[in-house]
Amino acid sequence: MLDFATLGRDFFSDIDTQSLKQPFLIHKNQALQDRLKLSIKDNELLNIASGEKKFQHTQPIASIYAGHQFGYFAPQLGDGRSCLIGQLQGIELSLKGAGQTPYSRGADGRAVLRSSIREYLCSIAMKGLNIPTTEALTLVGSHSEVYRESIETGAIVMRCAPSHIRFGHFELFASRGQTSQVKQLADFVIEHHYQYCQGENQYVDFFNEVVQKTAIMIAHWQAQGFAHGVMNTDNISILGLTIDYGPFGFLETYNPKFICNHSDHEGRYGFDQQPNIALWNLSRLADSLSSLINAKQAKSVLDKYQNYLVESYSVLMRQKFGLREKDKQDHALITQFFDVLYQHKKDHTNSLRQLSDVDKLVIDADFSDWIGLYDKRLSQENNHNRISMMNSVNPNYILRNHLAEVAIRKAEDDKDYTEIAILFDLLSKPFEVHQDMTSYTHKAPDWAQGLAVSCSS
Repeated sequence: MLDFATLGRDFFSDIDTQSLKQPFLIHKNQALQDRLKLSIKDNELLNIASGEKKFQHTQPIASIYAGHQFGYFAPQLGDGRSCLIGQLQGIELSLKGAGQTPYSRGADGRAVLRSSIREYLCSIAMKGLNIPTTEALTLVGSHSEVYRESIETGAIVMRCAPSHIRFGHFELFASRGQTSQVKQLADFVIEHHYQYCQGENQYVDFFNEVVQKTAIMIAHWQAQGFAHGVMNTDNISILGLTIDYGPFGFLETYNPKFICNHSDHEGRYGFDQQPNIALWNLSRLADSLSSLINAKQAKSVLDKYQNYLVESYSVLMRQKFGLREKDKQDHALITQFFDVLYQHKKDHTNSLRQLSDVDKLVIDADFSDWIGLYDKRLSQENNHNRISMMNSVNPNYILRNHLAEVAIRKAEDDKDYTEIAILFDLLSKPFEVHQDMTSYTHKAPDWAQGLAVSCSS
């Protein structure tokens, strides 16, 4: 039985998964399967991952939640196209695209191949970058037709996480005045994921942990140039994990105001807005916990967010710049580096990677003023293993939109899934260098400059 199911019927509905037409396994995450100790053959895995058969006789369920979407409260959302199907080694297994649920709100409960490929690949990319994230075990293709703006192909991703509970779960019951369910949910999360939060201040401590984990997640996003695209409160994990990969994007040509979601017309979820939006979302969670913690306690915890964020981000950035010791001038040094990137339209990932090879930067005239400051700062450091340290945090490969698009087009047009496997292997170990894979580090070609992803992606 799923742990989540012990919460009772107020929190979920039983569902029947709906398999796809002639499903087949496109790819699986073997390392994750090994960690889960899931010792079954691929045909058995396919039966489970396609929704054809139940996992260990577990009844699939879809949970109900609410959420603030682009700043506006939606009183009832829920798992409209996903469901929990089982649990293994303390990890929930969730299918995305396995058909309608009571919370589908008129939609078909399906996921399309293009968005499923993106979610599957981004899950491993984030894991490879050591960013807190949900994971994906399988990518299942099919011969099912799914109707969107045009006819597309149906697919299913199996997502894995210790919990898929979001801020929106708390918002639902708080908005209905169901304070006993808010407490029940908080007690459940504490019991299963924050066991060290005990005593008379356990709910304050719990909220503090969520604030800190969320700040750490955001620090990783900003350090690695990841833009989520849809930071609605129903897309924010109570465990500080990146969840719900839709119209995401990684910074390529450096632009702090990068907006990855074509549907985000006002730039609410732009790259530079993410830290503030996370705090806004945490404030909505605090509102939902008002029956457990008072306003003064909530404010005291929320006031710590900025320190948690800055501390985590500073550590990550010093590692990227090869700086072991703190220096009060480091912030200015790092800021000036990004000013150069923005002014000269430099590639974010490649420029950070080149920091470990100062000689390359010296011959780049765009860095002529900055490199002297950096060289002087490095002279204050112990340079032992500096390069290896930097190359272990500055990736060589990220999931650039055009790389995902190539994989999608090959899969959709030619039924060729080899590019997915190639990208999966590269992104799972993004700090390694493969001389024959240099093209995967290149900027987007001309044909890809206009690529846009939206909430429908």
